[in-house]
Amino acid sequence: MQCERLIKLSKSWYISVKEETMAPARMVQFIKQHVAGCSVCEEDPDIQDEIVKITEIVLPESKIPKAVRMKQQELEEAENADEEESEEDSEDTAKTDDTTYVEDEETEEPLSQEEKDL
Repeated sequence: MQCERLIKLSKSWYISVKEETMAPARMVQFIKQHVAGCSVCEEDPDIQDEIVKITEIVLPESKIPKAVRMKQQELEEAENADEEESEEDSEDTAKTDDTTYVEDEETEEPLSQEEKDL
């Protein structure tokens, strides 16, 4: 996080959550509201990852909305599939590097109706 104000606010909100004077979901909502209106946070490329990490820390799994959990699970599965594909591609490349293909010089064309009649 690059925004000093958000860091201070997050700390105070986290203390409120631990003291049970603020709901964890409310803390996450406040963070998202701050990010939406803060020019420093809007320029921070890692802020969304930070929000996800904070949400995982503050909200128990059962309290994270089901739609959010499903989206996170889909993203993780997509990342895993991409990693597996890249590993398979590198294995395929290694297997085909020593293979040589020779093309036939003559190619057969389909017979026309006149040729078939002959």
